[in-house]
Amino acid sequence: MSDLKTTTVSDHEEIQEKKPGKVKEFFNKLGQTAFIQWWVQLWKKFKKRFPNVAQFFVFFMLSNGVTVLQMILMPVLKRIFATTNLINVNFQIWQLGQNIDGSSYFIFDFKSGAIASGGGGGLAFFLAVQITLLIAQVINFFAQRNITFKSDGNPWKAAMWYAIAYVAITIFASAARGLYTVPIYNLLMNTWGMGATGETLADFITMIIYSAISFWVFFPIFKLIFPQSKEKKEALNAKDN
Repeated sequence: MSDLKTTTVSDHEEIQEKKPGKVKEFFNKLGQTAFIQWWVQLWKKFKKRFPNVAQFFVFFMLSNGVTVLQMILMPVLKRIFATTNLINVNFQIWQLGQNIDGSSYFIFDFKSGAIASGGGGGLAFFLAVQITLLIAQVINFFAQRNITFKSDGNPWKAAMWYAIAYVAITIFASAARGLYTVPIYNLLMNTWGMGATGETLADFITMIIYSAISFWVFFPIFKLIFPQSKEKKEALNAKDN
């Protein structure tokens, strides 16, 4: 009798564990509604007729999500690092000619001192930007590989080429950054007299420009490093039909 009772309790607990939570159950029911199913079927038809356009759209939406993350994270890290002595550490490397005023043009140009006082944010600003980009690109790698391109290729090989592309694009985007960063910060903070608010807006704008450069370069690279096997393509086509 005791064993039967124990078995019954155990079976009941197992059923309870397998039962989906209220949130999951809600979304399951929502996904089965006529409205959502209509959109799902419409998307499947569109994807079947215009596969490349559909793929680019998913890439675009995910990239925008990552950009929003960067816009939130970078100013936060910048404020944190600005409270340390790193803001007074000069970080200007890899000179690439000269500016119009005759000063040296650096690929990574983060002069010591706060931006509000005429500096370039120093090593603090450099770390805030690069840590933000690193976190964003790690998330982007997995999201694009699994959702946009649904790749079943070698992940380590893809990660290696992604890292190489990331470093190359970072250097290129940083070199271009010097062309627009100072004018944007100067316009918002000094010309328009917006002060600290202008600096925050400039952070957002420069991060959007930086991300836009990466966006257009990364898509063709992803097409190469995130391949699909023939079996994977057939399985996905069968699922959509």
